Amino acid sequence: MVTTHSIPVVDLAAFTKGDAASKAAFVQQLGKAYEEVGFVAVKNHGIPDKLIEDLYKYVQQFFALPADVKSSYEIPELAGQRGYTSFGKEHAKGFEAPDLKEFFQFGQTVTDGDPIAKEYPDNVAVKELPAFTPTCTAAYKAFETSGISLLQAIALYLGLEEHYFDQFVHNGNSILRAIHYPPIKEEPKSAIRAEQHEDINLITLLVGASADGLQILDKQNNWVPVTSLPEQIVVNVGDMLQRLTNNKLRSTTHRVVNPPRELWGTSRFSIPFFLHPKSEMPLNCLESTIDAEHPKEYDPITAGEYLDERLREIGLKK
Repeated sequence: MVTTHSIPVVDLAAFTKGDAASKAAFVQQLGKAYEEVGFVAVKNHGIPDKLIEDLYKYVQQFFALPADVKSSYEIPELAGQRGYTSFGKEHAKGFEAPDLKEFFQFGQTVTDGDPIAKEYPDNVAVKELPAFTPTCTAAYKAFETSGISLLQAIALYLGLEEHYFDQFVHNGNSILRAIHYPPIKEEPKSAIRAEQHEDINLITLLVGASADGLQILDKQNNWVPVTSLPEQIVVNVGDMLQRLTNNKLRSTTHRVVNPPRELWGTSRFSIPFFLHPKSEMPLNCLESTIDAEHPKEYDPITAGEYLDERLREIGLKK
């Protein structure tokens, strides 16, 4: 069943620029939303409108390139972690039918001499679009800055030191993913552009989408359409954060549904930023989230081990 109600809206400026009372109120508001819904819309997120506009412009130009040009940026040994992944390669965990999308992934650029740089493959430059890489780099950094502020608020909500996550996400394995859901030309095997799933990472920041389609599953098992205003981004909890918090914060199931048949001829573009920590971050359940009512649900694992396991489950890694 699909129902409608809006996801909570929070104002990040209350945390980054507000006084102690505003900051504390934001922490509670965000934490409660992540316990109850798992998704929020964030205003005053700090990612400049012009940068978002440029990012969408160059992403649309990339996906409009001829198929043979795009496929020259597909590097199989990178398991989709950098560069292009062609249509129908990825599927949701537990589903056979591939999602109806193609995508391009852009990763961390280490600029401070951190030896972790050797863990990351180079980003794939698109020679036909000279502005593509610099725009992705600027967007990546803006998303990362916004995401770190949100994680600082989450840390306080969990009773941790405010900067608990900073050391793990500085030069972390985050991914900027530009997705194109092409026009639907024939009856799809699955009636859905992206089957229901949860994200792998700590949090996901989603800026805009060129068409409706995103839905989340609420606690009553109703599918709820998620739309945000143009000046907002949507930010949800991923499985790594759910695991770390022993299910206190919820990684909400979501999907992207097909448009009405009369809009099958249209494309949909979407650009999520998956905020990942460094691979060595332990995802062991925090002691503060374990008690008699909430026994420990997960065995110890590192972020790197968990990512590897999940990439195999969704078909990107063999």
